[in-house]
This record gives sequence, structure tokens and C-alpha cells, in this order.
Amino acid sequence: MGNIYGYVRVSTMYQNEDRQMVAMYEKEVPEGNIFVDKQSGKDFERPYYAKMVQSMKKGDLLYVQSIDRLGRNYEEIQDQWRILTKVIGVDICVINMPLLDTRNGKDLMGNFIADLVLQILSFVAESERVNIRQRQEQGIAAAKAKGVKFGRPQIEEPQDFQVIVRDWKYKKISLEEALEKSHMSKSTFYRKLQKCSET
Repeated sequence: MGNIYGYVRVSTMYQNEDRQMVAMYEKEVPEGNIFVDKQSGKDFERPYYAKMVQSMKKGDLLYVQSIDRLGRNYEEIQDQWRILTKVIGVDICVINMPLLDTRNGKDLMGNFIADLVLQILSFVAESERVNIRQRQEQGIAAAKAKGVKFGRPQIEEPQDFQVIVRDWKYKKISLEEALEKSHMSKSTFYRKLQKCSET
């Protein structure tokens, strides 16, 4: 038997990968063979995934918690599954879906069932991604219709902003004093300056 690998992916830097890591430890995947990416699965521009694939050889075993860890695009999941299992010759075990374990059923019927389940699950995963995006867009549209503002709130200029700017330009006050009086960060202060010069 070859080496055992585990692939973990969370969609953002702020999501927690602990649940997936626990699953890898339960499968006794060596810590040095667990590859973690923290970014969206909409494409395969993932450095640790690429590094893992380059390390793998025929006869190795890859664990993933669920099929959507490989990605959420139907065609890409299919392509990656083919590359891993057919081109490289790796076995894949999807932990939360025992039917997707290429070590079982190496005969024609086993391959047929695994391929069928893979197609269904990857289609469902992509459909869910599309549905989530549509729900987000509908929610944003509804919130905007109610007057909800998105993004950082606009910082209002103090009434004496022009006086502060003039005093700063004529070196009557320092930049730090101008920022303090304006209640602005340096970047906001300069942005407001630029806006004033354009009007």
C-alpha cells in the first residue's frame, strides 16, 4: 500500500477546519500528509491541493471529508476525480459517503456504482452552490429595497473641515492634529482631500 493523504478545504480564512481535521486524525492520516487550503472551491487555483497532487503516486490513498471539498463545480469535480483515480492511480475515500471509496468494488459493477454516485453528488453540490448564490442575491436585493446600506458607513466631514485642511496646508497644524480634529484615518483624510480638489 502507498502513502495516505488527507485534503481539507474551508471556503474562507475565517472558517474553522477542526471538524475535517478530526476526521483525518480518526483515519490516521499522517499529519505531514494533510494538506489544507483556505479559499473558495469555485476553481482549482489552490496551492496546497496542487502540491498534494504533485506528491501523490499510484497506489496512494486520499481521504476527503465530503465531495464538495474537491470543489463545487460539476465538471471540475469530475475532472479531478478522473485525474486522481485514472491518470495518477490514486484511491479516494469520501468519508461521509462510504459508497465513494474506490478501494471497494474494483470490478465493472463497483466502478459503475461509484461513477454514478459521484455524478449525482457532484451535481447536487454544484446545484447547492448556485442556490446559495441566488438566495444571497435575492436577500441583498430585498435589503436594498428596504433601504439597507452595504459596505462601510461613509465618514462625514466635520463642519470646519475646510479650515482644518487650510491650517494643515499652511503648516499651522501637523498631519496628526488634522487627523485628530477630522476624526479620520490618514487614507480617509487624503481621499477627502482628493474629492475636494476634484469639485
